[in-house]
Amino acid sequence: MPEAAPEIPTRLLVHAMVREDGTVDAGELYTIAGTLGMSDQQVRLCIKRLVAEGRFTHEGRGRKALLCATADVTGSVAPNVDHVRYAYQQDNGHAPWDGIWHLFAFAIPESARAARDTLRDTLLSLGAAAVQGGLYVSANPIEKHIEAQARHLGILDAVTFLTSSDLRIGEHRAPTDLASELWPLAEIADRYDRLAVLAHNRLDQLDDTASPTDTEQLTIAVELAAEFTRAMEPDPLLPPELLPQPWTGTRARYLASRCWTQLFEYQAVAAADNQPRPRLFSLYADVIHHAAHQAR
Repeated sequence: MPEAAPEIPTRLLVHAMVREDGTVDAGELYTIAGTLGMSDQQVRLCIKRLVAEGRFTHEGRGRKALLCATADVTGSVAPNVDHVRYAYQQDNGHAPWDGIWHLFAFAIPESARAARDTLRDTLLSLGAAAVQGGLYVSANPIEKHIEAQARHLGILDAVTFLTSSDLRIGEHRAPTDLASELWPLAEIADRYDRLAVLAHNRLDQLDDTASPTDTEQLTIAVELAAEFTRAMEPDPLLPPELLPQPWTGTRARYLASRCWTQLFEYQAVAAADNQPRPRLFSLYADVIHHAAHQAR
């Protein structure tokens, strides 16, 4: 599968370049943007919008400028830590499926439409799928999160929680059939295929370079973060027992972790020299090191 150019919004790049001290070096930002095919004008307009929104302050001009984040904006370039950790637990065989489906039903009136929509979005973000109007199913035990959200929204009395080991939708009864019917597995696999190809190629690049430059390291890190987040965020993290095997997500996450591990080794040298580094590396370091420990 040929490598597709990573789709990296300029805003995401700026967020990825925020260093541990909350600053962005404009010269470094423009350099990385250039390697990713972005124009200086594109970057300038993005900076202007971010400053206007109050997300950054701006000191200096052009490539000598310094941006200061007014809040932690790096969450947009890294998926939820617990979500990623659970994915690696599954990959390493530490989260087997117990055969239980978790179902959630609700009938919330139009007068509480905002709360209904928020609950639905919460269910979808946690990997549940719609069975039919007002009925959702998950292969993972997400009850405590749904209950907390429903309680916060004041609609807990309108939500029904139930579990079943005997779910059937029409003629579909086998768990793998249900999974392929309820979740867009082909689309999810396509995103992981993109990540796997990118990570594999960047591993080759790192292996072929005795000492990659800071620009090369940062470019690879931004590309990895963009593709990793794009693949992980919509992944319902179905148990391996419900997925086609071998599952491309497992391979993609493995290759990504290897790539990050090599980047961390180079960054450790920079840290020893007291050179400021993007917070992006520490965001991923905790998750990847945790995954490596699980795999032992």
